[in-house]
Amino acid sequence: MKRHFFFWPALFLLIAFVTAPLAAQQNAGLVTRLVPSVAQLTIVRGDETPFTVQAVDASGALVHVELRITGPRGLLQIGDGVVTGLEPGEYTINVSVVVPAGSTATPPSLSVPVVVTWPAVDRVVILHAATLYAGTTVTHSARAFNVDGSARPDPDLTWATSDAAVATVDAFGGVSAHAEGTVTIRASFEGVTSQIVHGVVAFPGAALELRGAPDGSVRTGDVVRFEAVVRDASGAILEDAPVNWSHGYTATAGMLGVPATGQMKQGAFVADVPGIHTVTATAGPLSARASFEAKPRDVVQELEIVGHGLEDWYRTTDIWIFEGVDGRDYAITGSKVSGGFAFFYDVTDPSAITKIDSLQVDARTINDVKASPDGRYAVLSREGATNRRDGLVILDMADPRNPRVAALYDEGITGGVHNMFAENDYLYALSNGDKYVIIDVTDIYDPKYLSEYNHPDSRLHDVWVQNGLAYSSEWGTGVVVVDVGDGRWGGSPANPVFVTSYATPTGRTHATFPYYQESTGKTYLFLGDEIMNRRGLAWAGYPRSWGSYQNQYDPETGTGGFPLVTRGFIQIVDFTHPENPEMVARYEMPEFGTHNLWVEDDKLYQSYYEGGLRVVDISGELMGNLYTQGREIAVFKPVSPVGYVANATMVWGTQPFKGHVFFSDTNSGLWSVKLLPRRRPIS
Repeated sequence: MKRHFFFWPALFLLIAFVTAPLAAQQNAGLVTRLVPSVAQLTIVRGDETPFTVQAVDASGALVHVELRITGPRGLLQIGDGVVTGLEPGEYTINVSVVVPAGSTATPPSLSVPVVVTWPAVDRVVILHAATLYAGTTVTHSARAFNVDGSARPDPDLTWATSDAAVATVDAFGGVSAHAEGTVTIRASFEGVTSQIVHGVVAFPGAALELRGAPDGSVRTGDVVRFEAVVRDASGAILEDAPVNWSHGYTATAGMLGVPATGQMKQGAFVADVPGIHTVTATAGPLSARASFEAKPRDVVQELEIVGHGLEDWYRTTDIWIFEGVDGRDYAITGSKVSGGFAFFYDVTDPSAITKIDSLQVDARTINDVKASPDGRYAVLSREGATNRRDGLVILDMADPRNPRVAALYDEGITGGVHNMFAENDYLYALSNGDKYVIIDVTDIYDPKYLSEYNHPDSRLHDVWVQNGLAYSSEWGTGVVVVDVGDGRWGGSPANPVFVTSYATPTGRTHATFPYYQESTGKTYLFLGDEIMNRRGLAWAGYPRSWGSYQNQYDPETGTGGFPLVTRGFIQIVDFTHPENPEMVARYEMPEFGTHNLWVEDDKLYQSYYEGGLRVVDISGELMGNLYTQGREIAVFKPVSPVGYVANATMVWGTQPFKGHVFFSDTNSGLWSVKLLPRRRPIS
């Protein structure tokens, strides 16, 4: 294996850059206390406020030292003299003096409490979808909007009625009509009230027919769609008759005590567990029911370990598998806090993964690696360059076994490139979590700035491009969709045009994968969370007092043990109609958290950090929690006794390729596995 080292002229700035901090560190012993500009901060989400800290000696004189100022990632943004509130909540900013290497002194430090509040509420909007007939119940919902136009998630609404004799309303917006008349229903939140007036009339329904019951059994996870048809005495259909749905369950042998049985939504039903399920539709005094059996989904396949490219030198980050211009197959992996190493493998034979080269660039971490679909070039992201102009490195892959630097590019992306997406002629690169820049790489030796997209008041983590639409994952903003060549909204790579955005309830959108499902004609977006804590959960991770676990992973430096505090899940959005996206399903595996993902051939390949590699059946219409429906096909938790961290699973990135599944594990490198054919057909 060859190992290449590339040092750019900018590296020589390292001496001047480091000298000042070293001199400052020598003053660290003079500091007796730290003085913040304010004792505590209160910030409206999206706003910024000044914040500085001074170090003083015993006499109160200022001391020039380097300070480390940190806060919770994704919740606060700490800049040069300002703090920006990203998500509402109560947090802490920690400040400490940077002491010289090898010092055993405890550095002076302080903590400053921070409260991030929501903007004030501007309006409340009540939603309902049916006529209010006497003897029926119609659930109303309401949305609260802030003065900045953003929607308040899960507002704690107060509901009220003007006349309880005509209609009452419960705490959840369920309005039950009792008699004919006029009634006003009000919804209030934080001093803002909205109302809707109903004229309650007599219920004219005379018969209710329930359609859509299966002729035979279904599998858990299959969506069954029912239709309730209400007719009046003349036989005419009442289109606006409100229908309430309910579900009952009868356990079969061995299924007693199950935690969940199924989900019902506007006539659509999905069974979580096997057994006899009964769906009932009610409209006023009318009702109809249908019973059917759900059998186990039975999709499990054996998984075979094919190959392993051990990496025990650095933590492995992302991977990219591609076919080179020579017809052979290759893999690229990045590394964390490694001094800028990327590694290159020949994976033509997945059972004999062979490291063929390495390349070092001026960076602290290479988080992301990509190759163009045509195999013409590859690209490495850079974070932590010595001259603070990170950017990216474009590689000429004309000889895939000998990658050569074609260009360094940093225009508009000097602040750090965490993720990228490569097309043949265009490259999309993040800029310090603030925006993404679109680069023309028709000539990889002369890349040119083309355009950029920066969503207002938003921080992004990743971007994925498919069929002319760019899907950027932007934490609390959710997924932001931009036309960069689809054309329906007038966009192109040179002229990105906003299409829509969709915020998830968790507010931690980390990765997005769009997928067109041929069997249903639906387009789904798979939105992955990343939450690096387990606050509020009974199991927070291994105790810090457990031997080797004392040295916990430090996300700021990338050093220490391995993360044991991930959570989050995959949220699935029906994006068939981009102007009207709808959350329909999730894949939530308890106790662990998601990272990167890939979707192909009706399978979700999920990197689930400590939860390992997980392969999930996503065939057919999706609804409910795929985990409880028995849709998991295979699970593999890789470990190596001689890995960077021994015997510890931490799967980072996954990619199916030519019948195999390749994935990177932070602690043990590059793996290839294969799903074996089922011994019996799926019923």
